[in-house]
Amino acid sequence: MTGTDLHTAKSLLISGEVVAIPTETVYGLAANAFDEKAVAKIFAIKNRPSFDPLIVHAADISSITKFAKELPEKAKILADAFMPGPLTLLLPKKNIIPDIVTSGLPNVAIRIPKHPLTQALLSQLPFPLAAPSANPFGYISPTSAQHVEDQLGHKVDYILDGGSCNVGVESTIFGFENSIPTIYRKGGLAIEDIENLIGPVQVKEHSTSNPQSPGMLKSHYAPGCPVILGNIEELIAKHQGRKIGVISFQKQYGDIDKDLHITLSEKGDFTEAARHLFSGMRKLDKLKPEIILAELLPEEGLGRAINDRLRRAATEE
Repeated sequence: MTGTDLHTAKSLLISGEVVAIPTETVYGLAANAFDEKAVAKIFAIKNRPSFDPLIVHAADISSITKFAKELPEKAKILADAFMPGPLTLLLPKKNIIPDIVTSGLPNVAIRIPKHPLTQALLSQLPFPLAAPSANPFGYISPTSAQHVEDQLGHKVDYILDGGSCNVGVESTIFGFENSIPTIYRKGGLAIEDIENLIGPVQVKEHSTSNPQSPGMLKSHYAPGCPVILGNIEELIAKHQGRKIGVISFQKQYGDIDKDLHITLSEKGDFTEAARHLFSGMRKLDKLKPEIILAELLPEEGLGRAINDRLRRAATEE
């Protein structure tokens, strides 16, 4: 069932059930972060491996120190500047957070979503919410309630409909490795914006197993057909005669069926491109091309996060 009833969502969550919630980044599959049985349902619904940790969604900045042992100065600077928003902090966890949420790791990922419905919901709950993206594991992240309904509607009791997500890619995850400020996942907050406040950071690339934080697995965000990255004109020539889908940044390719061509931002705006990425991938996937050809964006601003998602969706580059 889909709707905007906070009372229904709240009642189900208090009862130990799983509810899909809107955020500014993507839709999340949420349960009481203190309830191990409820959290286990998230892993089962998504078919998510138990070694891939979840993000804890909290009501406000003051909640961070309830769940984390410390809030280092540079993390506090970022929290004050960008929370609520598409920033997640990876910090040493307190025992109040069950190990199933962090996959047994010593750090907990915490964020404060910037969406009025979910903020209202969190403010009415006596617990935080553990929530990964509301999609089958490894598939394209959902940016609307309909996306959740299409993939998980038969498995989720309630989908809280907050409209389309206005960021469109997951949050940026920031923490510390051996006291060095570190980006663990590129996301909806540009690395440049972080460095402008706290100075240089190191950027971790994804891992194939045993990720240190949520969202680090190498293969992810993938549609049902192969995705090939490269020069689109050259790839079109190479794959002539096949049903081709295209994801381009700005350029239109006239020899591709208009329905099978996703232009992320004709004006070259990274924010608009990020907002259109997952919905565009889902649109193409429904049309079932034989392959999807895509190009990388400039490695700056949110272009870095978009490229990260494209690379992880790709079968070859």
